[in-house]
Amino acid sequence: MCADASLALLFDTASSLQQFVRVFVGIYILLIFIYILLSWVRVPYSRTFSTVQNFLDEVVTPYLRIFRGRIPTLGPIDLSPIVAVAVLLLAQELVNYAIGALL
Repeated sequence: MCADASLALLFDTASSLQQFVRVFVGIYILLIFIYILLSWVRVPYSRTFSTVQNFLDEVVTPYLRIFRGRIPTLGPIDLSPIVAVAVLLLAQELVNYAIGALL
């Protein structure tokens, strides 16, 4: 009976970790999309907009900087966020697979 409880706890832990990774990546992708949308809009003298933009700059820009300059642009369109999101989704699948394999 103790082995069954331990095994169930192990599977529950793996499932919880996988769900955490999915939610974390989903929120980060959402932040990237908001960052992109807000980069198209300029609201002068808005303290709230400025605060949100500064937060997104600090959270999203370091990750996007990895891909900028390495991914060619398509005219005025920067493709680095698309590649960054694809890499995040791939990393999510790899991490969740590794969690399932290890636990």
